[in-house]
Amino acid sequence: MKMFKRVAICAVFLSGSTTASAVDFNVEVINLTNGLWYTPFLIAAHPEGTSLFTTGQPASASLQAMAEGGDISFLVTDLEAIGATIAEDPAGGFLAPAMSANADLNTDGTSNVLLSVVSMLLPTNDAFAGLNAIIIPTEPGTYIYNIPAYDSGTEANDEIINGGMAPGVPGIPGDPGGLGGTGGTGAAMADANTNVHIHRNTLGDLDPDAGRSDLNSTVHRWLNPVVRVVVTVNEMVAP
Repeated sequence: MKMFKRVAICAVFLSGSTTASAVDFNVEVINLTNGLWYTPFLIAAHPEGTSLFTTGQPASASLQAMAEGGDISFLVTDLEAIGATIAEDPAGGFLAPAMSANADLNTDGTSNVLLSVVSMLLPTNDAFAGLNAIIIPTEPGTYIYNIPAYDSGTEANDEIINGGMAPGVPGIPGDPGGLGGTGGTGAAMADANTNVHIHRNTLGDLDPDAGRSDLNSTVHRWLNPVVRVVVTVNEMVAP
């Protein structure tokens, strides 16, 4: 499956031995932003040599569906096909600013030695937070990863809230915080970089009823990192 190929940026971490072990661990996701919300998170342990996205390469259709509309079902199907261990929507819906959610996983002695976490940022066109294919620690302890916002490169960042959430349909699904505006004419044209890349952030404006953006520049802008992932390894059991 094309989307699950080795990620060059992770090669240095994948060069060593990754003997399968049964690892019990907890994954906590923390929203570090001031005014952004997250669609349902997808947390997955999956085999070596697989990944959900590749920075600098085009997004898969499954990633696009998550990044533009928060739909993780296609990524779940892809992960199930390779025997991944999956936790869906640990927050039970949107994750608000400063809030957290967590899920317990067990690799059950499988070859699922890599961890990925993804979720769409709202309100944005196609921004998502992504922890991509890190090796799951096996020594008991707490491991902290601060992760940035990526742009899937599949939709222009027009910053217009119009309910659009289907892949390929311009616009932002909505602002769960209720602080978005209306009447925006469009903040940007199509991305010059159509590959997955670090997001250039929201532009926004200060006009709630017109202007070029429906986003508020004093509320919806952010600085990386946007999410903290805390992995707590409880125990390791020999296979």
